[in-house]
Amino acid sequence: MRPSFSFPSLICVAVLPILAGAIAPSSWQIEGRSPPSKITAAEIIEQLGPQLSAASTIFGQDDDRWENATERWQAAYQPSFSVVVEPATEADVPVVVKYANAQGIPFLAANRRHGSTKTLGKLKNGIEISLSQLTAIEIAEDQESAFFEGGVWDGQVVDALWEQGFVTGTGSCACVSLMGPGLGGGHGRYQGFYGLIIDMLISMNVVLADGSTITVNETSHPDLWWAMRGAGHNFGIVTSFQAGIHRRTVDEWYIKEYVYTQDKLESLFAVLNEQQEDGGQPKELMNLALFTWDARWPEEPVIQVLTHYVGTAEEAAPFLSAFDDVGPLHSEAQSLSYPAVLDATGTGLNSPMCQDGHTNMQFPFGLLKHNITATRQIYDYYSSVTTAQPLFNQSIVVFEAYSLQGVQAVDPDSSAFPHRDDNLLNDVLVTYDPDSSLDDEAVRIGKQITEFWAQGQPDRERHIYVNYAFGDEPLEQMYGSEPWRLERLRAAKAKYDPDNVFRFYNPIIRN
Repeated sequence: MRPSFSFPSLICVAVLPILAGAIAPSSWQIEGRSPPSKITAAEIIEQLGPQLSAASTIFGQDDDRWENATERWQAAYQPSFSVVVEPATEADVPVVVKYANAQGIPFLAANRRHGSTKTLGKLKNGIEISLSQLTAIEIAEDQESAFFEGGVWDGQVVDALWEQGFVTGTGSCACVSLMGPGLGGGHGRYQGFYGLIIDMLISMNVVLADGSTITVNETSHPDLWWAMRGAGHNFGIVTSFQAGIHRRTVDEWYIKEYVYTQDKLESLFAVLNEQQEDGGQPKELMNLALFTWDARWPEEPVIQVLTHYVGTAEEAAPFLSAFDDVGPLHSEAQSLSYPAVLDATGTGLNSPMCQDGHTNMQFPFGLLKHNITATRQIYDYYSSVTTAQPLFNQSIVVFEAYSLQGVQAVDPDSSAFPHRDDNLLNDVLVTYDPDSSLDDEAVRIGKQITEFWAQGQPDRERHIYVNYAFGDEPLEQMYGSEPWRLERLRAAKAKYDPDNVFRFYNPIIRN
């Protein structure tokens, strides 16, 4: 990977006083208590600002940019900040980290701010390191990979590569960062072809807990390379990375929406099971099913299915005929370029799913197949609770059935991501306008639905996708039940972040 950490002499000189006074985070910081220095936002800006490159910005809560820079997709369990720093170069990031350590101030790197886990709320009076200026993309000379700065996001990457005739793996929502979900594995629409986001990574430039900078790949720090691909939020800030890209060979995606009434549930989920049986769904096909309220049919929740096929309507037809046979209330199809798929399926930049400011409680669960009895229980329960409390009727239950060919072609022991054997990624998203009086009930709803899933597969351990985790699940459910996995993660943590500086996103070391 091309070198990315070039420190101009001005920056190096400016850092020297911080290095001379740097201290390891002390016990009060690790335990999350307020620092004894009580340094003010104005003092942070005065001291740190001159050490940053000219195009970087730093500001506090009285600045007009504050709300836009700190508003989050999940309104509950938010971290709190004293200042925001927007580095203009990769070299600015270690400067901020070293300063924060010297002053005993917690910090959090942020991109599009879609993390929803409750553990983020443990950060108090910190520094937000916003990567919003680090968005460069450059295709390599061999045109088999590209270099990305750490602040790139899915919609940007999809559009930029498509225009030049390429695709790569991203998440499914245009508004979400690429590397944020990537550090936890990274499911997405192209995973049947190319695997998870982590499977496309070639190299990462990382700022460690002490502010040092390293390149991480298969031969450079291989222990960290393994750990960061699946548990990466625990180990550092990725300021840039190299990932594989692929020539786009198909210009047309066929998308078909089906809407069913609840009496079709059993027949419909039998079809979904048949298509996904033993992970056999073809790499071109993805099915997304939802329990949702739809204003077009307000009497009761409906079941929406969005089928995606990488190819033409004629090629998709053999896989979709079973959905037609179930007897949908409504169906509608269209052929689109891949960038247009995101808007058409409700995951575009301006879609309701992508808007900040709501409370979004997430509760995921990985399955081998749908237990149809449990699925019926979930529908009935969802219908009951959202009818009883209409403020919850923005909520959805999601059944994601991505193709698995690319994911399961990778050795499951080759990275920290532990759940390659899950055929289905399910999720409860309890959404409502912020109202703390509803929070406890929202958690009960989410936990109950995941309990239905668990009861439907009693002989299998629970799997929790770390990027959707609520935040209080056992580590074994998020990071793998094999003892060697957590042992290996803890060894890497002790080596690269012994003071648990990176402890705010589903941490493997819980204080």
